[in-house]
Amino acid sequence: MSYSEAISYLYSSRPPFHQVGAEAYKPGLENTLRLMEHVGNPHTRLRAIHVAGTNGKGSTSHLIAAALQAAGYKVGLFTSPHLVSLTERIRINGQPIPEAEVAAFVTQHQAFLDELQPSFFETMTAMGFAYFVKEKVDIAVVEVGLGGRLDSTNVLTPILSVITNIGLDHTEFLGNTLTKIAREKAGIIKPGVPVVIGESHPQTMNVFLDKAQECGSDIYFADQCEYLRRTRLKVAPECELHGLYQEHNLQTAFVALRAISNLGFKISNLNIAEGFAHVCSMTGLRGRWEVLCDKPLTICDTGHNSHGLQYVARQLKELPNPHVWIVFGMVNDKDTDIVMRLLPSNDQRPTTNDKYHYIFTRPNTQRARSAQEMLDLWGKEGIAIEDPEAALTYAQTHATEEDAIFIGGSNYLVGYALSRFTH
Repeated sequence: MSYSEAISYLYSSRPPFHQVGAEAYKPGLENTLRLMEHVGNPHTRLRAIHVAGTNGKGSTSHLIAAALQAAGYKVGLFTSPHLVSLTERIRINGQPIPEAEVAAFVTQHQAFLDELQPSFFETMTAMGFAYFVKEKVDIAVVEVGLGGRLDSTNVLTPILSVITNIGLDHTEFLGNTLTKIAREKAGIIKPGVPVVIGESHPQTMNVFLDKAQECGSDIYFADQCEYLRRTRLKVAPECELHGLYQEHNLQTAFVALRAISNLGFKISNLNIAEGFAHVCSMTGLRGRWEVLCDKPLTICDTGHNSHGLQYVARQLKELPNPHVWIVFGMVNDKDTDIVMRLLPSNDQRPTTNDKYHYIFTRPNTQRARSAQEMLDLWGKEGIAIEDPEAALTYAQTHATEEDAIFIGGSNYLVGYALSRFTH
């Protein structure tokens, strides 16, 4: 079986959540445990850091991985979703899993996959863990797919758990309050395993404190760590990640790294500084307030819910360019109404000169809202262009070299932009 045949098999036999949404979601660990047993129980042979959270878990995972790489460790990194290639989900020291490894895994286990019918994410989890064990990584940084308690990755017993923050996302699966969502995320806290919470919140703190006490786990709230406040300027004066929200991710990653230093890993402040300064080049991270072009300034960002987009909106408001052309699309299970109120508009400006120009488009996924629906929800001046290629071309045609173009609202739209500018 070739790589393209393997990909076709994975997508056609069990479509991924990022394509079809709820019908791909299989809560519970029974399937994953059966699949892990079939491939040799790699989850029991990994030293891992397990990272959950509503936003920032991807960036935080990459920051931790980069610092560990800088300290000389062989680091596996499991993240989702991918932006351009499926192989991005499984990396060792920044290098994606070879296509031949993907093809070999599917070929070897196809009969069992046909029998078990696991979800796409369950299959990818087994593939990633098996690859990390085969390649003898020193440590794996594993990002939760959705939630925590019932997520496929939660078969792990890590050496450290990390929960970045809690916001309202995937409420149809995780609950419609911060407290309910926190309980699902807290499901990754294991007996005797320390946990780092990135952002403390009055509605969720007791959930984590109670779970940590129940498990006999040490708990650290990164935004309350005095040691971090005294040292972070020395540790990370520069970072390849420039989004405003990265401040939270930096502090969470820093406290997590200090926590695993207490577990025997040798990680100096210099290693952390180097990893943070080169996180994108060392791990392959893309799409976080990433500059794709200088003239006109073209930026993309993967923020896709209100919690993440509030920071993106602030940065859009701070752009000094005379005009900002915003190519924007979202999927239908996000808090679109709240997002629309966060986005900058010309109504909020004291001048009559229009600075923000919205081009709504439809990301390439079955879950996407139509461009016209987005424009109707916006309720202000803008245009709807369903095809992302045509939408971006429109922005590039109308923007001058002094203007800026922003592409975001959906991972799929950002993934399209990355592939367009890379090739």
